[in-house]
Amino acid sequence: LCSSRRMHVQELVLDNCRSDEGKIEGLSGAFVNLEFLSLINVGLTSVLNLPKLPKLKKLELSDNRISGGLDVLAEKLPNLTHLNLSGNKLKDIGTLEPLKILHSLKSLDLFNCEVTNLNNYRESVFKLLPQLTYLDGYDWEDKEASDSDAEVDGVDEEDEEGEAEQF
Repeated sequence: LCSSRRMHVQELVLDNCRSDEGKIEGLSGAFVNLEFLSLINVGLTSVLNLPKLPKLKKLELSDNRISGGLDVLAEKLPNLTHLNLSGNKLKDIGTLEPLKILHSLKSLDLFNCEVTNLNNYRESVFKLLPQLTYLDGYDWEDKEASDSDAEVDGVDEEDEEGEAEQF
């Protein structure tokens, strides 16, 4: 994708592409207007090499091998509202602590992570991250997120205004 077009892309799906030592070829800070990024099953062990994407709202990182190091997300993705870490190697509540400073984070998914097997898992995560509205698709009172809540503000699959690229 030529660099002049990167600045117009709002959605980028790179599912099943392979990462090289935590880097995805072509993914850079040049995607200044990116609001949705999907990196499902790309072999990531860390989020350290993610570029700074100040407008990113929704990040899909499920089915990777991430076990921690989430502290860089607040610096690189300050406006993140939805984060999916399902199917990663997260084992304890403490690994989620860096997400406290992501004040815009409203939805976190941790399905199929070991941390979900801990006693009082939901209560502990909501206590640690009071800004969350939804954990694994349900709010504090176990009410399921509505479809409109599940979408990023202004960005969904039916939005034709922005450009979406899939590789």
